Amino acid sequence: MTESVFPSPASGGVSSSDRWKPNRKLSKLSQRSVVILFGAFAFVSVATTIGIISTLLFETIEFFLEVSPLHFFTATRWTALFANPSFGVIVLLCGTFLTSFIGLLLSIPLGLLAAVCLSEYAPRNLRAVLKPALELLAGIPTVVFGYFALLMVTPFLQNLVPGLSVFNSLSAGIVLGFAILPTIASLSEDAIFAVPQSLRQGCYALGATKRETVTGVVLPAALSGIVSSIILGVARAVGETMIVTLAAGQSPTLTLDPRVSVQTMTSFIVQVTKGDAPYGSIEFKTLFAVGMTLFVITLLLNILSFWFVRKFQEKYE
Repeated sequence: MTESVFPSPASGGVSSSDRWKPNRKLSKLSQRSVVILFGAFAFVSVATTIGIISTLLFETIEFFLEVSPLHFFTATRWTALFANPSFGVIVLLCGTFLTSFIGLLLSIPLGLLAAVCLSEYAPRNLRAVLKPALELLAGIPTVVFGYFALLMVTPFLQNLVPGLSVFNSLSAGIVLGFAILPTIASLSEDAIFAVPQSLRQGCYALGATKRETVTGVVLPAALSGIVSSIILGVARAVGETMIVTLAAGQSPTLTLDPRVSVQTMTSFIVQVTKGDAPYGSIEFKTLFAVGMTLFVITLLLNILSFWFVRKFQEKYE
């Protein structure tokens, strides 16, 4: 005898399926709470960014009300904390780009070679060990890199390079290159490893060697990711603080000689925040003007990175 699926009058018109229907009110409430919580986190991030930009912008405007922008960007002397101040930010820009250039000369070729080796030549088990070991460099505090450059690299280079001063951009740039090496190597390796295996197999089917496949197919296919990693490495080098502060010194000199001491934008910011300038003075406001200049440079580098990726990114199915 089969049981009726229709509700009986004794059950009040409620079927068995209705009695076992789960209550979704608590689930909907928890999902709504998660959405509100994550939305609050996103709002805090956006509000913090707006607050930082607003602070830099307003203080920079006050600085340029007292100092001509033309003088700021064209003068060739930077003596902001001296009795007769001169605010030529080109001196700090020169020191920043000099140390960054030396670091990139070291990190770009080594980073690309490491990326190609890990992605194309290293066995899977060896890659699983070497890549985390390489990325471990990114976890070393930059102050350790700075003292390493000052106490180890500089004395060693003084035996090889005549006229090398204690504080110099050469040792700072070399150690800076090792500091940004994990960024370029890791991101480039990810871009190379993401190239479809079918492209490699097709190249091998045409009789190409391993080297020809890497240089002629794999690297061009991963070009957007490689260039993006290099641009991010440049931004990382420009914004580095402790390595250049400890190893390059704080001498605002307009020079391209890597043997002498220079001052970068970040090292000047460190100098001002140590209390050398009274709060609210024109010397103190240079902190925000230099910070805004550094922010604009980093922003332009990130915009260039995003544009290059979207322009030249290869998409495969």
